[in-house]
Amino acid sequence: MSTLTRAPVLKPFTLALIQLGNIGANKAANLTHAREMIQKAVTNHGSNKKPDLVVLPECFNSPYGVTHFPEYAERIGYTPGKPYSPDNSESESVKMLSAAAKENQTWLIGGSIPERDPQDDKLYNTCTVYNPQGDLVAMHRKVHLFDIDIPGKITFKESETLTGGTTLNSFDTEFARIGLGICYDIRFPELAMIAARRGCQVLVYPGAFNLTTGPLHWELLQRGRGTVLAEASEKEEIVYADIDPKTLEETRSGIPVTTQRRFDVYGDVSKM
Repeated sequence: MSTLTRAPVLKPFTLALIQLGNIGANKAANLTHAREMIQKAVTNHGSNKKPDLVVLPECFNSPYGVTHFPEYAERIGYTPGKPYSPDNSESESVKMLSAAAKENQTWLIGGSIPERDPQDDKLYNTCTVYNPQGDLVAMHRKVHLFDIDIPGKITFKESETLTGGTTLNSFDTEFARIGLGICYDIRFPELAMIAARRGCQVLVYPGAFNLTTGPLHWELLQRGRGTVLAEASEKEEIVYADIDPKTLEETRSGIPVTTQRRFDVYGDVSKM
């Protein structure tokens, strides 16, 4: 993420969040279904204005589990700042997402997929982002791996097969600077604090929370403070939200924490 460029002015935009169901063992079928849902999100908005940004969930191309990640992992080979052709990518998912963004002429956050690094063969949980021309413009590897052990309820360790990412990432659109995270990343406020200090007005964390740890925390962690604009049920669904910059402007002016922080007392995590 660059700290040298000025963030774009936050403008009104429409967000579409896709909650996918029917994710099975057939990757090709999963990709086809995801592409159909992207098109549905764009064409079935119910108003004259189509969404500016469409978001898929975490691990949308495969079953979610440490035993599945190696089998479904794809080589992406993207390096920020270097030329990259999605059409020539080794990744089936990248090709589909790029084509879907281009044909629907929308910004697209492609949830996440298991990724195998072509250099060191390590596995990551990786989010890719595409502009309306189908260019891959940003990538985020899940930084915090979901390793938990709650006796009698759930044991899950992503680190059995995955490696945690080491970079913080964002991208600029014509309507906002958007910071990226994936699911469990949301429990670590440092990522959000740094993104905000670096000009992000919006944070997007594709997720696939479970029914043990999710219900108590997921909605609360997303909301933090403020009003829930849209919320899906537990079934497959597309939800929309119109983002109004005035809400952010009024909140920041009314409660000006962005200008009242005491970095003479405590450190600025964005510079540590």
